[in-house]
Amino acid sequence: MKPAAVVFDIGNVLIEWQPERFYDSVIGEDRRRAMFAEVDLHGMNDLVDSGQHFTDTIYAAAEANPAWRDEIRMWHDRWIEMAAPVIPRSLRLKEALQAKGVPVFSLTNFGIQSYDHAAEHYPFLRAFDRDFISGHMGMIKPDAAIYAALEEGSGLSGDALLFTDDRIDNINAANARGWQTHHFTGPDGWADRLVAAGLLTEAEAA
Repeated sequence: MKPAAVVFDIGNVLIEWQPERFYDSVIGEDRRRAMFAEVDLHGMNDLVDSGQHFTDTIYAAAEANPAWRDEIRMWHDRWIEMAAPVIPRSLRLKEALQAKGVPVFSLTNFGIQSYDHAAEHYPFLRAFDRDFISGHMGMIKPDAAIYAALEEGSGLSGDALLFTDDRIDNINAANARGWQTHHFTGPDGWADRLVAAGLLTEAEAA
C-alpha cells in the first residue's frame, strides 16, 4: 500500500543528537564517561521529553550532583550545540514530500521548552503538517500510547503511515501497530525507501 502520510522522528533523523560527542569535545572522553556512569543524564532528558520543565529539571539534577554541576548545566545552557547540525538531505526529503502534497508529521521525544528553543534555530520544525511532540503529549516513544495518539489525531493508522526513526525500539513499537517503517541509519537509505514506496522519484529524492 502506498502510504498516505510520512512520519519523521527528529533527533538523528533531521537533526543530529549526540550529547556524548558534545561532552567529549568539551571535557574529554574520560571525564564524560565518568559523568555518564555516575549521573543518569538520558533519564533526566526523558523527564524533559515527558513534559517536565526543561530548565527546572536540568538545574535540579545539577544541584543534586554537585561534583558535575557545571557540566550538567551545559545540557541546558549549551543544548543547541548538542542538537546539531541539521542533516541536510533528510530536510530536503521532508520538503520534497510536502511539495508533492504528501502530509508529513513529526513524532518525536522532545521537551516543551527545548522544542521551542530548537525551533528558533531550525524554523522547519514549525513546518510539519501535524506535530506529535512527546512533551506536550505527556508520553514518550516507544510507549504504545503515543502511537495510538498519532493515529487518533491524524485519522490514519496501520500501513497508511510510513515512519522513520533511528531507534530500533521505536521502530518495533510502530511495527507492532502495523505501520510501515524504516530504521534510519542515514538519509541515503531513507531516500531509497521513499522512492520504493512510490512517494518520490529518484530525482525528487536526490
